[in-house]
Amino acid sequence: MIRAGVVGASGLAGGDLIRLITQHPDLELTFLGGSSNIGKRPAELHPGLRIDTGLTVRPVTDDVAGQVDVLLLATPAPVSAELAARFADRVPAIVDLSGAFRIRTPERHARWYPKVERSTELADRFVYGVPELIGDQLADAALISLPGCYATAITLGLAPLTLGLGLDLKTVVVDGKSGSSGGGLHLRTADLHPFRNGAIAPYAPTGHRHAAEVSDFLERSKPGSVGSLSMSAYGVSHVRGLLTSSYVFTDGEIDQRTLQRAYLRFYKEHRFVRVRRHTETLIPVPDPQAVLGSNYCDVTAMYDEEAGRIVVLAALDNLVKGAAGQAVQAVNLRFGLPEETGLTMHPVMPA
Repeated sequence: MIRAGVVGASGLAGGDLIRLITQHPDLELTFLGGSSNIGKRPAELHPGLRIDTGLTVRPVTDDVAGQVDVLLLATPAPVSAELAARFADRVPAIVDLSGAFRIRTPERHARWYPKVERSTELADRFVYGVPELIGDQLADAALISLPGCYATAITLGLAPLTLGLGLDLKTVVVDGKSGSSGGGLHLRTADLHPFRNGAIAPYAPTGHRHAAEVSDFLERSKPGSVGSLSMSAYGVSHVRGLLTSSYVFTDGEIDQRTLQRAYLRFYKEHRFVRVRRHTETLIPVPDPQAVLGSNYCDVTAMYDEEAGRIVVLAALDNLVKGAAGQAVQAVNLRFGLPEETGLTMHPVMPA
């Protein structure tokens, strides 16, 4: 059994990590860490988890290193930066779910994470963990930084264009809509039910740090492949799930048939990315409600002849494929397990 520890056990992503790890045939939950809710059991923190792990939330002390094979950090970025520096050479693997190490470029990191201090040497050791795109690197990775939920959807949506077809994307404009769980458990007046219910609230209309990390990753993967990538983000009234709509302008020649074939070919061997064919189900395009509770990301690409643009849609559950599920997927690859181990649950619909 692979011993797994979760820090940030009382948060939403931490709860989903506990749920997935305790159902995993090859993972054993051996540590729950946090700075609040010390002494509480998972069932006290997450009403859906009526399980007895024999564990309670404990402070993160140095002896944790001897209790885990992989340490999963579902913590705020400044906390993750401190814990990663502390345990980087003391545990076999660290998987960080925060934004502390997602952006490699120091100047861009300082722009979007000004309160997160980290060393360049440590940042350079982290692998940006999109399993479908760099799965071969995860097998030897000691430090893995998971992409953000929006960034996962955007990157999986654009990769067949840049890394598959080799297109240079002149301009990409992203519209992102996410449920309230994307903001975590912090209490804000704007998130109270009277304000949030039924709303479409633009909380980042002129930029989002997940777009910055996508640009950073694509520039390193294929330099010059994206000219400009910008994003507007909106909060909507459902709890789980997000949808990104990427409007892509390129000088390359393209048509709908080529797009569809390229996406099907690119993700043929990746079971967690489902390419929608527009006619196969009652919901013909990616929709968050069709992936809730699962580790799937649904994508499709359409060519708008009149506007000369490509429209890429991607939907996922932000707490599973956008966080805890993708973390377990990365752990599977890191420790040589089949990628889908412990992640074969189907979506729950309707939800």
